[in-house]
Parts: sequence; C-alpha cells; structure tokens
Amino acid sequence: MLINVTSQNDPSRPRFVAVTALEDVQAVRCAEFHPNGQVYSVGSNSKTFRICEYPSLSEVREDHTTFQPTVLFKRTKHHKGSIYCMAWSPQGDLVATGSNDKTVKLMRYNEVLKQLEGKETELTMHDGTVRDLCFLEDSTNKTSLLISGGAGDCKVYVTDCATATPFQALSGHGGHILSLYNWGGAMFVSGSQDKSVRFWDLRTRGCVNTVTPATVPGSRQGSPVAAVSVDPSGRLLVSGHEDSSCVLYDIRGNRPIQCFKPHASDIRSIRFSPSAYYLLTGGYDNKLVLTDLQGDLTMPLPSVVVAQHSDKVISGRWHPTDFSFLSTSADKTATLWALPPI
Repeated sequence: MLINVTSQNDPSRPRFVAVTALEDVQAVRCAEFHPNGQVYSVGSNSKTFRICEYPSLSEVREDHTTFQPTVLFKRTKHHKGSIYCMAWSPQGDLVATGSNDKTVKLMRYNEVLKQLEGKETELTMHDGTVRDLCFLEDSTNKTSLLISGGAGDCKVYVTDCATATPFQALSGHGGHILSLYNWGGAMFVSGSQDKSVRFWDLRTRGCVNTVTPATVPGSRQGSPVAAVSVDPSGRLLVSGHEDSSCVLYDIRGNRPIQCFKPHASDIRSIRFSPSAYYLLTGGYDNKLVLTDLQGDLTMPLPSVVVAQHSDKVISGRWHPTDFSFLSTSADKTATLWALPPI
C-alpha cells in the first residue's frame, strides 16, 4: 500500500483510526504480533501478560468507534516486576518476556487453541533489567535461539530454547543494552546506552562491526541508542536515539546516509514496514510518525504524525501483512491503528 505522507494538513491524506484499545492499570510497555498476524501479546508494568485477538478490519470506517479487543489469554503476576519486552519465535510456537525482576520467561504457545501450554521456563542469567529480546533460527539444526540483553553486566545472552540453556554471553557493549533486532538468519544488531550499534554473527560467534551513529551535525558526537531496526533486505539499518535523532545507515557500504529528527523528544521505538516503504517511529513526545522511504534517501524525508497518545509512546509494531500497527504507551493503553478501506 502506498500512501501520501507529503503534508501534515493535506485533506487527501489517509487517517489512521484507533480500531481497538486495551486498557491497563499501569503503563503498557510492549506488544508484539504473532507471526501469523491473528493474535498479539501485550505486557505491562502491572505485570500482566495478555494475548488478544486481531480483529477483522474490513468493517473499519473513518467514523469508527474504538472498542476493547477480545482477550484470549490473561495472566496476572506473570513476572515479579514490570514486563519490559517480549518476542515471538519465527515459527510462532514460543513466546518470551523480559522484566525488571531480571528474569526471562519462555512459554510454549498452541496456535490452534490460542493459549499458552505446558510449563514455562524461567531464565535467571541476567543481573539487571531485561530490556529487549529477539529470536533467531539456528538453520543447522532448526532450533530456536533466544537473544536477550539489558542492564547489569551489559552482555548479550544466547539461549538454546530446546534445552532452555544459555550457552553464550557476548561482551562488548560498555552500557546498558536497550534494543535488539535480528535479520538475515544468524545476524542481529544491538543498540546501547554507550551510543553504539553492534552487529553480531552467531556463525563467527562474535561482533562483526560496531557503528557509533553521529547525531550532531558536523561532529562525531552520538547519543544513546534506544531503538534499532534493519530493513527486510538487510541493506539499511536505522537507529533511534535519546536526543530525538534517527540515523539511516547503509550496511553494505558501511556509511551513514542521513540523520533526521521526526520527533521532539526521545525515540523509543523504530520499525520498517513489512514492504520497507515506510518507517514507523514512536517517541516520548506522545506521537507515532510515519516517514516515507521511497525517494532519494539522501534528501529530506517526508514524514507525518499518524497516531497520538495522551502520554509517552513506548513501542510501535507493524502487523506482519496488513497496513496496521500496534502502539503501547505510558497512558496505560495498547492501541491498534489501521487505515479505513478507501
């Protein structure tokens, strides 16, 4: 889907509507779509874990009234602390959550029953808040690997999900790890408080490149990296920073393309759309912004505010196939946004 994002006030510009809003008693930190797109999970500071149904969007109109999503599974006191992050395995049979209680929980998910099943596994190798998680597929023996990082010892841990055993601790960052993103099989990136982004390759068992994106024009000065993402082709890295900058980076050419500021405050979340035509960013200015990447990436990029919360936006996630996205906020909601059919 191609949409016009050239002007903030253009009446022809499509308006995203809030389809559903899940309300919690505390800030909602994370929400992630299941790979099949039929459900999504939500984690909050109230320690509650939920799995919600993704609704049909065919009936959504401009004058849509936001409704509560159908909650298929709910567990209170899922962690002893706030749920900071979560991830689904590529096959969709596992879901993991990370918390400021310093633990990671790994659960099996039954796609037919849309419920968690069996005994959960608790991983206790972290000595600080677990800030982000992602799964990798080990192509050699088709097992899922869980990558986790956060505060404390600033290490990235690799866990074999079949045995629930952490077998690697990757050192290198000199500050808390704030963001992880996997791409291209055995590769993943990490963004840190130390202002750097590291590229890791599990086949070589280590860091293959370190980039410190400059966010101050005319200088080499950077800013803590709160969010990272790589486009589906593995060509572009984008980093979101605490000084409200975004940096587009050419991975193959190993050089920055441009730095731009789509928000007025810290950027907390950044994701390419499934087609990679757009970038969705969420920030502490309460906004979600769509930036158009279809033109010359060295020129100023058109961007437009597509959704707003009444408090800080903590995350934004695209649906795997539809042009819709989830956002979570300190205003205690997880909201699903979509474009009404034209």
